[in-house]
Amino acid sequence: MFIDRAKIFVKSGDGGNGVVMWRREKFVAAGGPAGGDGGGGGSVVIVATNDLNTLLDFRFNRRFIAQPGDHGGPKNMHGKTSPDLEIRVPVGTVIKDTASGTVLADLHEDGQRFVAAKGGRGGRGNSHFATPTRKAPDFAEPGKPGEEHEVDLELKLLADVGLVGLPNAGKSTLISTVAAARPKIADYPFTTLEPNLGVIQFGPGETLVMADIPGLVEGAAEGIGLGHDFLRHVERCRVLVHLLDLSGGLEGRDPLEDFRVINQELARYSPELAARPMLVVLNKIDLPDAQANRERVEAALAPKDYEVFAISAATREGIDPFLSILRQRVSEQPPPQIFTPQPRPQPEVPKDPLTIAKENGVWQVRHAGLQTQLERLNLDTPDAVVRLHKLLDDLGVIVRLREMGVADGDGVAIGDFEFDFVD
Repeated sequence: MFIDRAKIFVKSGDGGNGVVMWRREKFVAAGGPAGGDGGGGGSVVIVATNDLNTLLDFRFNRRFIAQPGDHGGPKNMHGKTSPDLEIRVPVGTVIKDTASGTVLADLHEDGQRFVAAKGGRGGRGNSHFATPTRKAPDFAEPGKPGEEHEVDLELKLLADVGLVGLPNAGKSTLISTVAAARPKIADYPFTTLEPNLGVIQFGPGETLVMADIPGLVEGAAEGIGLGHDFLRHVERCRVLVHLLDLSGGLEGRDPLEDFRVINQELARYSPELAARPMLVVLNKIDLPDAQANRERVEAALAPKDYEVFAISAATREGIDPFLSILRQRVSEQPPPQIFTPQPRPQPEVPKDPLTIAKENGVWQVRHAGLQTQLERLNLDTPDAVVRLHKLLDDLGVIVRLREMGVADGDGVAIGDFEFDFVD
């Protein structure tokens, strides 16, 4: 089954806590603090690989959570840092932030990596906080929480040539004839329900990748048929090959009307895509009805400066001249389009870093960096409470509260942490 879109939840591991420990050894008086640091949490890393060609793995498995870091230990022993959690996706996968739609990464090369959620940093043990005036700190930092995000994965095939045309034009037959591909082929509409990739080998180390894009019908750009789901796969193609059934098929279609319909759908989906270099291939010239249409179709296309080739994908008639020109036209075009990653949108930082407002009887204190500092303190210890008081004093919080009329016993909240004010 071909799945080319998925939404996943990623969460990196929390950092391990630093610990409060003391050096206790025989004959070592007043050994001092010896609490080790916590280990870092594992990151969630998305890795591109040529071994996959679909996002099927994410149809049922959509949550990826890395392991947290271990807590610190005695004798200044560091906690173990957890390994990264790697998620493998096909080459050509575009990663977007679900909330904003921002393109975060375009994994267009084998082995390319993107850190979707960075692991939390481990907290520092109490040995880091010893000073000449504070020789026995009885507090340590907790680990920093990991990141969590929802991201969209969207696969856009990396092919040099995009093969487009109405159902039954012979696209699957052509790609099986010129490339190393074996798609399912039959004489009824929508035989191909997913894109097929084929590799055309010209010589040692010289290849072209051709993508058969299925299901283009009138109205595809609005979601009719299958074309809307797969048009994204021709966005990166350097050259388009428009295949027409010159015989008219079982329905007796007009090849020129087929040509108009497909070009109209390409333009409605993306004007830039419709302007891509295009070769027109008239297929099935081995059939009697095709010969009757050939002169009329070629005469109609001649004023439009298209390069037109008459072939039979079934018998290989006209295939070699077509491939020779196709090879040349692809070499003349720039490399496939690669999306420019953008940073994930960050919340705006207020101009005044400190704001205080009384809400529901509680003084709400908001500061750009105070919450981060507070997360690093273990407020179950007296030393950490003293350190918090000094931090509030240095930032001007206590002075501002007095100016605004705070009274003893009033509740003060900083994020999820709440305490009673005592002057």
